[in-house]
Amino acid sequence: MNTDVAPRLGGWRQTWRLAAAAAVGVPAWLYTGVLLRWQGGETGSWFLIGDPLVALGCLTALLWRRRFPLAIAMAVAIASTTSTSATGAALLALVSISTRRRPVETGLVVLAYVTGSQFSVEFYPVQSPPGSLWLQFLFPALTAGIAVAMGAAVGARRVEVRSLRARAQSAEREQAARAAEVRAMERNRIAREMHDVLAHRISLVAMQAGVLDHRADLEAEERRVLIRGIADGSHQALEELRDVLGVLRADPGRPEPPQPSLDRIPELVADARSSGLDVALTSTATGKPSDSLGRTCYRIVQEGLTNAAKHAPGARVHITLDGTAGDVLQVSVHNSRATARTAQPPASGFGLLGLTERITLAGGQLDHRPTPDNGYILTAQLPWPNHHGEERT
Repeated sequence: MNTDVAPRLGGWRQTWRLAAAAAVGVPAWLYTGVLLRWQGGETGSWFLIGDPLVALGCLTALLWRRRFPLAIAMAVAIASTTSTSATGAALLALVSISTRRRPVETGLVVLAYVTGSQFSVEFYPVQSPPGSLWLQFLFPALTAGIAVAMGAAVGARRVEVRSLRARAQSAEREQAARAAEVRAMERNRIAREMHDVLAHRISLVAMQAGVLDHRADLEAEERRVLIRGIADGSHQALEELRDVLGVLRADPGRPEPPQPSLDRIPELVADARSSGLDVALTSTATGKPSDSLGRTCYRIVQEGLTNAAKHAPGARVHITLDGTAGDVLQVSVHNSRATARTAQPPASGFGLLGLTERITLAGGQLDHRPTPDNGYILTAQLPWPNHHGEERT
């Protein structure tokens, strides 16, 4: 955007400025005519026709004063020498050029206006009182000074408004960027929660369906148990998905439902056992961790069980929890090699990535690797601050 060229004025704003300039020029023209009559002079055709035509030309030229500010201002200032009714146009040109707040340009136009006014007596030989030469110089200089002061004030106001507008636009852009960042973070959080909630349930359902597909020797009761497990797992997955989506539709002031923590890990293990996993839990952790720490520990165990169900069907899974407040909380999920072969469900590849990010934000460390017995182990160490006042729910 070119800041040297001011934006065009609207029709009404342009009209009242030109009308005000014409209104200033009319009294000057009438005053000159009265003086000529009073001193016995003749007004002549120039005063009656030429003078107003020059003023009209100056007012017309002022329509382009914002596109060619210096050229129009100089032309109007010089032309006003031959026309008393163009005085208002010359003052408007001075105000307009002064809004640019460029001293050199303003000084040139003021010099042309004041100097030209000294030669206007050649067109209208009005007799001046003795000793009034200083008045002929002072009055144009005074009016030019007033016009320049008004223009400078208007220019300063425009700069201030432009600066405030730029700040407002910048603030809006920053706010939009922050809002976009918050939305992206919220989408990532919801995506992690949906993965944590659904991947575990769907993996157990896929494992049970795989057993049904590959075990033709199952008795009727065993098949009914597996089918019931698939139905229950699917129902629970839908319920948990409904809870996650309910957070999206909830009112901003409505509290979120409580998130699972360390005390719900036995329920998670029992649920996995009912789905056919061989899971053992050993916990020597003492104390109650904070909600965020307990939730992170829960997600680690959930991800370990999910991966075991996906990639090691029939394997034995051993979960170990150890730690105390003021030290670290150690979590380990180890599964032996797979003892059954089922169709591999599709893997998203984002489970461990999201878990790594979650643990890093908590200040902990995550490690996952194959073991010599063709199994897999997932371990995490999380700092457990010794807060005397545990987080209250």
